[in-house]
Amino acid sequence: MSKGKRYTQEFKEAAVKQITERGYSVAEIAERLDICTKTLYHWRSQLSDKPKAVQSSDEKLKIAKLEAQLKRVTEERDILKKAARYFASNPE
Repeated sequence: MSKGKRYTQEFKEAAVKQITERGYSVAEIAERLDICTKTLYHWRSQLSDKPKAVQSSDEKLKIAKLEAQLKRVTEERDILKKAARYFASNPE
């Protein structure tokens, strides 16, 4: 008794990418690839459980720098807003 067709991991990943990255519907891809929609949903959930790529130290450093810059710029903006309100209410 056969258990059905076997698909490679690359085939599964390519099928799921068409759904997640390219925006095609599950039904559309299932019909195009001649596979069951239930199978595609299973592959999608199976592949989404994989751990995400770990950020490198360069990426972490860049994120930290950008967060510090955002904080500084936000503080500058708030100071300028307060100054604008002050000068608007005290015209001389």
